[in-house]
Amino acid sequence: MRAMPIIVTALLLLTACGGEGGGDGAKNDAKQASDACSLATVNMEAGPASVAPAAGDTGEVPVSLTNQSAACTLDGFPEVSLVAGGEPITLAPAEGATAQKLTLAEGESASFTISYVRGPEGAGRSLDAKTLEIGLPGDSATREFRWSYGPVANLGEGGNESGGTAADATVGAFQRSGD
Repeated sequence: MRAMPIIVTALLLLTACGGEGGGDGAKNDAKQASDACSLATVNMEAGPASVAPAAGDTGEVPVSLTNQSAACTLDGFPEVSLVAGGEPITLAPAEGATAQKLTLAEGESASFTISYVRGPEGAGRSLDAKTLEIGLPGDSATREFRWSYGPVANLGEGGNESGGTAADATVGAFQRSGD
């Protein structure tokens, strides 16, 4: 009869330790399935911007993020859209930009830049963007920021994957920030 409590205790200890490999069970399994950074655990800020002062000028909006949790990975480009007239317009990667895989430990930061050409005031050749939507590769969530940098030049119909309007704006690759 004494063998039964010892076996049960041993099984409970193995279960609490996450089985053979140790660790924390479900959290460990979830992390192995996807180590992508998530907006739920990353602090993100957009700006301050180098605003394009007049139509035809180029402006830049820096976006910084800091990991607030366990190590995570940024693998690919940021997923960025400008929302104009209620429709999201996906921004393409900057010409010549190369995505790199970055692993961010807790407290580490990365950044990227959105470059845009200011459009003329008024309808037609400009997109009256009101919102900037940003997502991370491997995470379906997005974070919204107010777009206060003026109208964005419109490249015309068919300039993006959905065949709709295309903004004269691009997104750069993630770069490691800080020391």
